[in-house]
Amino acid sequence: MEIFNMLERLEDLVDNAWSVPLTGRTMVKKKEVTELLKEIRVALPDEIKQAKWIKEERQRFLFEAQQEAQTIIKDAENRIVSMIDESEITRKSYEQANETIINAQKTARDIREGSIDYADEVLSKMEDTLKEAYLEIHKNKEELKGKNTK
Repeated sequence: MEIFNMLERLEDLVDNAWSVPLTGRTMVKKKEVTELLKEIRVALPDEIKQAKWIKEERQRFLFEAQQEAQTIIKDAENRIVSMIDESEITRKSYEQANETIINAQKTARDIREGSIDYADEVLSKMEDTLKEAYLEIHKNKEELKGKNTK
């Protein structure tokens, strides 16, 4: 991810900064650090947009799965109505329609659960990534503040 590359560059700037002898302090080029922090600030919304897109795709996928399940159910109901000619045919059609409805509901439930699990996993990973990025930025910021006050 782009954010991590920028954070690594920031870390390299701090690691490769000039040491001030006998002080334990390090000098960094303010302009380079500031520019890199601006790049990070600009890139963060892209990461958030990506998480939003994943959430929207999950919603779209769930909606399509529900639509497909409803279509399957309507097809099964239409099939039942068209097969009401004889008692044996009627009985068999009710059995098949019920099985189709049960299968369609199970399939819809499985699709819905799978998509929810997938979206949750992706969003959790994105959340962890953003948390790590935030913590790293916060840590580096605190380090810079600490080095600046010494």
